[in-house]
Amino acid sequence: MRKNGGVTASTAPARGSGRAAKPDQVLTDAVEVARQGLDVVDPDHIGGHLGVVAEGERLVTHFFECGLPGYRGWRWAVTVTRIPRSKQVTICESTLLPGPDALRAPEWVPWQERLQPGDLGVGDLLPTPSDDPRLAPGYLQSDDPAVEEANWETGLGRARVLSREGRLDAAQRWYDGDRGPNAPISVAAPSSARCGSCGFYLQLAGSMRQAFGVCGNEYAPDDAQVVSVDHGCGAHSEVLVEQVQPVDELPTVFDDSEVEAVSVSRAPGSVDADEPAEPYGHG
Repeated sequence: MRKNGGVTASTAPARGSGRAAKPDQVLTDAVEVARQGLDVVDPDHIGGHLGVVAEGERLVTHFFECGLPGYRGWRWAVTVTRIPRSKQVTICESTLLPGPDALRAPEWVPWQERLQPGDLGVGDLLPTPSDDPRLAPGYLQSDDPAVEEANWETGLGRARVLSREGRLDAAQRWYDGDRGPNAPISVAAPSSARCGSCGFYLQLAGSMRQAFGVCGNEYAPDDAQVVSVDHGCGAHSEVLVEQVQPVDELPTVFDDSEVEAVSVSRAPGSVDADEPAEPYGHG
């Protein structure tokens, strides 16, 4: 890379050869001619000259700052050339290219890979690809005895069933989720309140039965949900509340075995003021 009259010139391998192209001085100096190649662009969106790149013999690209809103780091690129022994510069093409620090859109991801659990709404359809590794043809021998038994039953055959990879993926996702042993509600429950010993625990069939079941307690937060055998909550069927022994309250007893005479003074003029005071019992 070298400087020519304040313009940065860089070299690039010549097309069709391993040699670096030498920047053409006439084309390198043709900054204003290159700017004219952007005549269809609003002048307010064209910034200063950034430099040139030699694309090949007598082929140079000029770069200009881009002022378009939302195109931070992008630059206008104008490629110019000339015929041998001529100083007439010709514009080949102009375009908008991203620079090293350009703000670009994220890499495109197919919609099947963008979907997240819970994205499927009412009325949405989610076709399953034919090569989904989570599924295996139901008419082939399965490594799950329960599935293999069901396939032989008339009318219960399915085109595809969960493959071993699909079952392992589901099991790990359930176990690590909110209904596994590390869920906050499970950690806070008594150590003996595990789903595997709960009377409301409905064991799954197939290869999942050793690790998962469905909660059947309508008062439990996980009712009708798949829970791990070592999950737990406070609605366990065998959790007992400590009984507090009732305290018998005895009736109030007054001791009136002794009577003490007490004089009662009355205000002058009151009824029975001149009558002697009657004894007042004091226990």
